[in-house]
Amino acid sequence: MSTQFFAEKVFTGKEVLFNQIIVTENGRIRSVESGTPKTGMPQVTNLAPGLFDSHINGGEQFYFTERADEETIDDIYQASVRTGTAYVLPTLITSPHDNILKGIEATRSYMAKNPDSGVLGMHLEGPFLNPIKRGAHLTAFVRKPTNAELEEIIQYGQDVIRLITIAPEMFTEDQLQMLLESGITVSAGHSNATYAEAMTAFDQGIQLVTHLYNAMSAFGHRAPGLVGATFETESVYAPIIIDGTHCDFGAASVAYKIKRDKLFLISDALFLGQKVTQFKWGEFDAYLKDGKYINSDGNLAGATISLGDAVRNAVEIIGIPVQEAVEMATIRPATALGIQDKIGSIAPGYPAVFTTFDDNLETFEVLRY
Repeated sequence: MSTQFFAEKVFTGKEVLFNQIIVTENGRIRSVESGTPKTGMPQVTNLAPGLFDSHINGGEQFYFTERADEETIDDIYQASVRTGTAYVLPTLITSPHDNILKGIEATRSYMAKNPDSGVLGMHLEGPFLNPIKRGAHLTAFVRKPTNAELEEIIQYGQDVIRLITIAPEMFTEDQLQMLLESGITVSAGHSNATYAEAMTAFDQGIQLVTHLYNAMSAFGHRAPGLVGATFETESVYAPIIIDGTHCDFGAASVAYKIKRDKLFLISDALFLGQKVTQFKWGEFDAYLKDGKYINSDGNLAGATISLGDAVRNAVEIIGIPVQEAVEMATIRPATALGIQDKIGSIAPGYPAVFTTFDDNLETFEVLRY
């Protein structure tokens, strides 16, 4: 079935086009051409590729690590769509081995039953982290990788684990190579790596970090740490939580000036919508205070922003141009994960899945044809 609609501005992922007619057919973009709207033709003000959140822990009701099932995945996806995000990687954090396998199977099953959804796989954040930088992850479940567990996770989950966060200093060279060769995108995070250790990991093949600044060895003039290595290495992508809490807006501005086209946006939302005000999973607890989730130790336990909120903050507070902020939530994360040929652009052949927004960046909606 063919449909067409008019967009005043189209953020393609590479440029901004004005006064365009988009023609779609069978769920794909057929053409994007200049034109004027015909009578009765649907119209939108700003059209972007569907926003992509590669780091989101829960929806409006459920937390993936606690309930590693299809209902939770659907909650995350539907809640994200309601805030204007079209694509997600439900994120399962450090937990027992059996729970990881359960999350893998739930993701696989959900994707098989819902092939047209925006669930692109899962993000496994842990369990092979540095306990010094565990953040809100439970100490009891943080562990060094063993060859046996690593091999099972790879063999069982490499078709659905799109992204895995590890502390590279906890790995042997052979273990890291095994992971890098699995086809899963590897990100350095929850890491206390020295500058030298981080640079070695980047040289070996890691080209991504997890939530820049948070839960990683900080930059210092005598110990540049993982942050310094990330700033030094131009090719490394860096997602960032621009909520003013996980990352001061000034620090976000510095990161933008240094990383430029390798900086992209994530929500890292524990829950969306702030409907859940108190939460407990085993020894992990969190409560909502002043618009942020805090655990009983006083550590940040997760964000509350949507990806649309992050785009708005990037523009209104950091001063990033709208075009670039949109790219930070679309084509850049897609490129960082190697799926830029599948999502992230408005061009013939790409999915007819879009995010529309108003000029004030207050309302983000998913549009599918």
